[in-house]
Amino acid sequence: MANLVLYVVTVLIWGTTWYVIKLQLGPVPESWSVAWRFFIAAAALACWLGLRGRLVDLPRGRNLLFVCAQGLMLFSLNYWLFYLVSNHLTTGLVAVIFSLITIMNIANQFVFFKVPVNQRTLIASLIGITGLVLLFYPEFSNVEASDNIVYAIGLGILATWFASLGNLISLRNTKAGLPVMRTNMIGMFAGAVCMSIIAIGSGDPVAIELTPTYLGALLYLAIFGSVIAFGCYLTLIHRIGADKGAYAGVAFPVVALLISTWLEDYRWTTPAIAGVCLIVLGNVMALTKARV
Repeated sequence: MANLVLYVVTVLIWGTTWYVIKLQLGPVPESWSVAWRFFIAAAALACWLGLRGRLVDLPRGRNLLFVCAQGLMLFSLNYWLFYLVSNHLTTGLVAVIFSLITIMNIANQFVFFKVPVNQRTLIASLIGITGLVLLFYPEFSNVEASDNIVYAIGLGILATWFASLGNLISLRNTKAGLPVMRTNMIGMFAGAVCMSIIAIGSGDPVAIELTPTYLGALLYLAIFGSVIAFGCYLTLIHRIGADKGAYAGVAFPVVALLISTWLEDYRWTTPAIAGVCLIVLGNVMALTKARV
């Protein structure tokens, strides 16, 4: 599958999950919503791989530990924290915080893999983040300083850092020759188990909401938001690197905004239009090579 197709699928699916996640907030503890999501995703991947005869040569030993680490960072802790953040911040602010993953990936690749900083990609990421700030400026202006806001922003930054580490561990795993889908299956199961342990340790009662809205959101997030989108995204990271791949984190909030316009009566402003233009410019810069 072409890199552009992988990128577009990732952006479109994850752009819709911001709204769908809101449908899960309610009586079910956030920890269990995340656990159910990745248990279902892991089971779906296992069935798909089994039918294709690919449940073979599963990771062992040291590689298995890295796969579980990927699951903890990418399919457990970061999602749990973002679900908690969504109770305090608007979708726009959460998206802006997550867009920091582009900068974190560049920095973490330099620190852990000694990958030289690509100046063009760094500038593209900064342009995109500036666009997001303009895009969600009204939401920033409506935020009042409070302990909850500071706490939520801190959790969001920590969640993004976990996601960045998960990206890099995934990059290490694919470079070690581990197939993306099999790695994701085990990582998602490990993440769901870890999330269940955290939920029980936190005293969150085991719960699930048997309503069409909650169950529909759960299945969409598990199959589309997890199995398909992560498969595309992690394959993309393996092909073009974590710095460029993570630029999807800057682009998909625009899709979320379009959905908000349709379903939540979002009002467009001049700064918002300017922000979209900057994000498009950043995308073009990040995904194309400079001419020499």
